[in-house]
Amino acid sequence: MSAVKATARPSEAGTAYEDDFYTWTQEQGARLRAGDFAGLDLDNLAEEIESLGRTEFNSLVSAWRVILLHMLKWEHQPELRTRSWAISIHAHRNNAADVLKDNPGLKSRLAEGLERAYRGARLEAANETGLPLKTFPTACPYTREEMLARPFPADPDDTTD
Repeated sequence: MSAVKATARPSEAGTAYEDDFYTWTQEQGARLRAGDFAGLDLDNLAEEIESLGRTEFNSLVSAWRVILLHMLKWEHQPELRTRSWAISIHAHRNNAADVLKDNPGLKSRLAEGLERAYRGARLEAANETGLPLKTFPTACPYTREEMLARPFPADPDDTTD
């Protein structure tokens, strides 16, 4: 449930958004299908739809954050490199590609997404490696293309995914 303006609805309009989100969603969906546009909770409905778009962007950023985290660990702890890091990079590349394929409108936000993902990955890398935060550059040291295509020894050879 997104943070939205609380607008209590009269009982004849159905369940109030802030009282029971699940029931509200079911009622709103039924009203849309029935063409009962006058009975819709437009402010909250619009916010929820916009929230779905933010969720897709956050999914992309999350996948990229994991990729960048493992790339930073790969660079800064070569003695601890594991096959699981490379496989995680590959899996999250696939996830990110799927999000972008399903949501081509996100292409206008790729630079912002990379910046957000790196900011999180940098902090996590410092935490997970025990290295000082200053070890990791403040700006992302990888291009988006490198993040998405740089080979890692444990990457599967299969390119059909």
